[in-house]
Amino acid sequence: MSRLNTIARRLAFGALVSACSFGVFAETSPITDEQKKNAEALIQKALKSDLGYSIVESLTTEIGPRLGGSEAEKRARDWGVVVGERLGFDKVSIEEFTMPFWDRGHLHISLTAPYAQPLYGTALGGAAPSESEINADIVYFRDIHALTAVKDGALKGKIAFVDGDAMVKSQTGAGYGQANQRRRIGWQHAQRGGAEALVVRSVGSDSHRFPHSGMMSSDGDNWADIPVVAISNPDADHLRRLHNLGKPLTLSLHSESKWKGEVNSGNVILDLVGSEKPEEIILIGGHLDSWDLGTGAVDDGAGVAITTAAAALIASLPERPKRTIRVVMFGAEEVGLLGAFAYAKQHEKNLENHVLATESDFGAQTIWQVVSNVNPQATVLVDEIAKILSPLGIVRGGSDIAGGGPDIIPLAAKGVPTIRLNQNGRDYFDLHHTPDDTLDKIDPDELAQNIAAYAASIYLLADSDVDLKAKQ
Repeated sequence: MSRLNTIARRLAFGALVSACSFGVFAETSPITDEQKKNAEALIQKALKSDLGYSIVESLTTEIGPRLGGSEAEKRARDWGVVVGERLGFDKVSIEEFTMPFWDRGHLHISLTAPYAQPLYGTALGGAAPSESEINADIVYFRDIHALTAVKDGALKGKIAFVDGDAMVKSQTGAGYGQANQRRRIGWQHAQRGGAEALVVRSVGSDSHRFPHSGMMSSDGDNWADIPVVAISNPDADHLRRLHNLGKPLTLSLHSESKWKGEVNSGNVILDLVGSEKPEEIILIGGHLDSWDLGTGAVDDGAGVAITTAAAALIASLPERPKRTIRVVMFGAEEVGLLGAFAYAKQHEKNLENHVLATESDFGAQTIWQVVSNVNPQATVLVDEIAKILSPLGIVRGGSDIAGGGPDIIPLAAKGVPTIRLNQNGRDYFDLHHTPDDTLDKIDPDELAQNIAAYAASIYLLADSDVDLKAKQ
């Protein structure tokens, strides 16, 4: 179906909103007729606009991969300032913070027995380099639970391999947390066992020979002293089959990944100042950094584009909403939510003025559900917003679900209310943290649906007189 036909279909959705909206709002609805009219107009305008796609196209093409703390991430911050100023935000700034910088360097990994075969792998964030080429036998572990049971020193002179299973494709990304344990904590047990290195099945749902990168967890203040590498699902499948045949397995591995000291990073802040309650902040955003294997289109150039474009469309209304809308392009999310924690610390004294927060960070497929964690009065407001979003294919989910997105975790922990516009993440773990995370994976029409939902909902929340925070 052509893009014009798709737009026409979505405009029909907009007409359906207007036709069906009469009578669905209670007499005590917290949304006025004028606000509803503006929200519906924003939806229709967003569905016809290419602004969001042009933003993510510019970011991924002009800047490219943006590893947290790298020179490329700095160029991305400068890019964000230019975009904010061009789109007419009232205030544009960068809030810097310092962070340790990890660089992956060059990696070689190859099966050497029972025969020679190159493997497709990537170093995991926080891993140490190998001082020289490692040639060692593999000790196979079916899953992370088997590795955690290993005795101290039992892996001396060996390479530990933690298998597992490819994630099942899911709209919600269910299974990621459990699968991610081998990436997060596997090194601690392999190192305790005396292993020369750790290799894990990468955490993803794809069947391509594209390994998934990602950050490991520290053990207090300590990071790995050994190389840690994720290999693609097909390569992990191959090692499992060889192991099941009883073949002796040997790997050759050399990694140059290492920490390179303290550097500067930062969050880009774009504000639309509220017309009546400028001190009250509705915070939305995405993370500006990405892993360096792809160009960070799905994770999270899309989120930056969705929230920036939504706010820019709201800025085109004749009047600013009552509350301030703040777009934050978070820095260094992938390496530990460093920008998010820096923001919460830097704004600690005025977090009471942050009346709502949410982030787009789950790809670029369509939004299907809105959930919230606000007070009962504000829950009624979100219920009414969901009715306006309904023609976009969005349903109302739980009204007591904490969240808002990864970068919102530090704010939510401090009591900031949240909503989440849940996206269909069925393809997300095929792509994220891999070389396959590129612009061609984003459908412009699906991106436009996201922007329409954000523009309408954030406008209505920002222009409301409803107190969104729970009473203390």
